[in-house]
This record gives sequence, structure tokens and C-alpha cells, in this order.
Amino acid sequence: MHNNYAVSLDEEKYWEMTAGELAAATKQFDEPLAADQSRPLTAEERKQWKRVKTLGRPKVGQGHQRISVSLEKGLLKRATALAKKRRVSRSKLVALALEQAIARQS
Repeated sequence: MHNNYAVSLDEEKYWEMTAGELAAATKQFDEPLAADQSRPLTAEERKQWKRVKTLGRPKVGQGHQRISVSLEKGLLKRATALAKKRRVSRSKLVALALEQAIARQS
């Protein structure tokens, strides 16, 4: 996809520029966005926009709901360490533990 930016990805990085170079490279962003310079999205751009704007956490099962849980500090520390060791989030670790506890009751 082509863009009209003053500096392409192949050129000098913004954080490596002097203040003057940065001002020149970003001058176009100082001007207000003119509606008459814009155009409707093409079919391919609409498809890409739809895909991008719906990004986020994938729905698993029936979705998710955030809850507040109080844990003893030592238990939370051990759970955090185990989650890091297993390379999962604490949320995933708790979900796995709950799944196992529910499975044992069935």
C-alpha cells in the first residue's frame, strides 16, 4: 500500500533526525486535514479497514467477563511466578485451574 508520507521507511528514522530535519519531514501534518483532498475507500481498502477495526481479543467460548478477585498476597506471588514459568497470563492460569477444578467435580 502506497503512502504519501514525506519520509519513507527506507529513509532516516525520526528518532535519528535533528529538530530541523524532523520539522521538515513532518510539516505536512501541521496542515489541517482537508475533506476535499480525501476520497472514498476502494473495495480493497474497505475490506482492510473492516478487518483492522475489528481486531482485538478473539472470542473464546462465550466471550469473557472481567471480575475482581481477592487473593492472599503470597498466593498471588506464587501464581504470578508459575504463570511466568509457564509463559501464560495470570488470567489464563486462573482459568485453567478453574477448568480443572470443575472437571474434577463432574
